[in-house]
Amino acid sequence: MSATLDSAQPRIADANPAVVHDRSIGDIIASTRNLSAEQVERIAQYQRDNGVRFGEAAIAMGFASSDDVLFALAQQFHYPYAPEAQRKASPELVTLNQPFSYQAEAFRAIRPQLMARIFGDGSKERRALAVVSPEAGDGKSYFCANLAVVLAQLGGRTLLVDADLRGPRQHLVFNVPNEHGLSGVLSGRAENQVVQQIANVPNLFVLPAGVTPPNPLELVERPAFSLLLRELTSKFDHVIVDTPAMQYGADGEVIAARCGGALIVARKNQSKVNALQELVASLGDMSTVVAGVVVNEY
Repeated sequence: MSATLDSAQPRIADANPAVVHDRSIGDIIASTRNLSAEQVERIAQYQRDNGVRFGEAAIAMGFASSDDVLFALAQQFHYPYAPEAQRKASPELVTLNQPFSYQAEAFRAIRPQLMARIFGDGSKERRALAVVSPEAGDGKSYFCANLAVVLAQLGGRTLLVDADLRGPRQHLVFNVPNEHGLSGVLSGRAENQVVQQIANVPNLFVLPAGVTPPNPLELVERPAFSLLLRELTSKFDHVIVDTPAMQYGADGEVIAARCGGALIVARKNQSKVNALQELVASLGDMSTVVAGVVVNEY
């Protein structure tokens, strides 16, 4: 993924304010693997003899795995790192599954630009961010999910709303129930516990789409959607909204107008420049602040 926002390269960052970060890597590995004092001393001796780090020594001697070392680093440097079971269940979440990867750092590169342009621009009315794309398969839902993770790493309460009422996917990405969700709320049904907190990612919440309705465009055009967004932006620091691809109708443009801010995701070597230009112009006509275009390579 390359960022046409400003094409900045990212850096590893942040995240869990609840973790005590004055413990050494050795202490964390020893606690995780229940190592004895004798085993810890053997690792330390190997470390001294070979001039390597404690984690490398522990792996070399068979007392720890690379996953144990990554977990220890995550604890020490405050960023979420998904346990193995979650990585298998949610392979698209590269910001959790591969925190040192180029993909994960690319999302962190985009984050400060969005903070400046959408979430922290000093406007009186807080905006949500709609993520839109011209066609299905551009990677919009993948982008939304990973962007939500890196925003939550900043410590602010982050909500990902799946407003793709035509082909929702966020409940699959995060492995949360989808029996109740946005469609039920907008259709006036009493829905309890529609907002799901995500395990192992402090401050991250998901509002799934719910049952696929026969009238998705009408639901997002109703005043209830604007009122809901106003309430959500007052309760969460960051609100990201996944939308249907523009090829399916006007849903994405309507949602973006209600959110107040939009980011366009395009597919490398696939999206057409004229289609992107038309989309930017259309969103501008609806007084939507367009943060930029992100070109997805993955």
